[in-house]
Amino acid sequence: MAAAAGVAPGSSSSGGGGGSSVSSAPPAAVEAVAAEWMLEFACSCLCRHFAEQSGAEFWRWRDVAQALINGLSQIPPHQKKTVYLCQLLIRTAQGKSLGLHFENDQRFSPLESALSFWTLLEKEEIKLEKLHEDIRRLIQIQIVAVYMENRYFKEAAEVLERLFTDSESDKPLRVKLATIIKIKDPYVPLLQNFSYSLLISKIKSYIELFMKENETNFLIQEATKQVASKGLEATAWQNRPLEVNENDKSDLETKQRRHLGQKPKESRVLQNLNNMKNVEKNGVSLACSRKRQRWTCQEDLELKSGVREFGVGNWAKILARGNFNNRTSVMLKDRWRTLSKIGQG
Repeated sequence: MAAAAGVAPGSSSSGGGGGSSVSSAPPAAVEAVAAEWMLEFACSCLCRHFAEQSGAEFWRWRDVAQALINGLSQIPPHQKKTVYLCQLLIRTAQGKSLGLHFENDQRFSPLESALSFWTLLEKEEIKLEKLHEDIRRLIQIQIVAVYMENRYFKEAAEVLERLFTDSESDKPLRVKLATIIKIKDPYVPLLQNFSYSLLISKIKSYIELFMKENETNFLIQEATKQVASKGLEATAWQNRPLEVNENDKSDLETKQRRHLGQKPKESRVLQNLNNMKNVEKNGVSLACSRKRQRWTCQEDLELKSGVREFGVGNWAKILARGNFNNRTSVMLKDRWRTLSKIGQG
């Protein structure tokens, strides 16, 4: 993610008269360079939040990155990897949402679309052959697995035909997946050993390498300098819980008062919020924060599908197999009770 044209803001190609040099630069060219820096920064944030599995922040930077990508009339050659990686992460994060489509062809699932961008990424570099192959195979397996987990066996067979060529290297995996589809068992060892979580882990490994190669991002460097110059106060302002309910204005107002001299009671509230954040970092579920999280239509569909497959009461199995956003078994049970009461169960 090297800065475009290698020129930083405020620098000048001549020894003096920096102001006149900047003012004489074509506005369109300035905007193009700034847009490239912003896209590189957005991709960096997207990578970090994907790796940390911080949902709300990931979706926020997804929107930023997508807007910047949509604004490109064409992809500059030196930013192809940046664009392709953003699109891969956006689609992989929605990989189990079969009702969501990124392509005009409605048959294509999010993971199929992700595979197309992974193919483009592979063409941009050749030194990570083993990791490339691992991720490609995992995406292919999970494309089929997601259909099977949702009991869409016909669609799984159809996608298998689209995925694989007639090359000898593809044949063994193609035969194994075809056999699995025929027996209609989504829990066979192959699908369990090459799971969705393993795919995410492998992509995280790729992200780590990508970030090391592109750690000279100009905006990140300048922002880091700004934060360091302001000391701990700026750091403390950024040190807030990632998951915030946008409708919970009282929490937001409390955080704002942190910089205006809060009362003792407010201080305790803020301390509790920080404690909640520390718990989240340690991977512990927070029911109190999740209660404010609305159920989506997709989650309701996942829950209904799970009940049809495993039966009412098998909430742990349904949770393990479904694509839920930070839910617990108890939450699934309560949601099913609510759906049943309103006649949607």
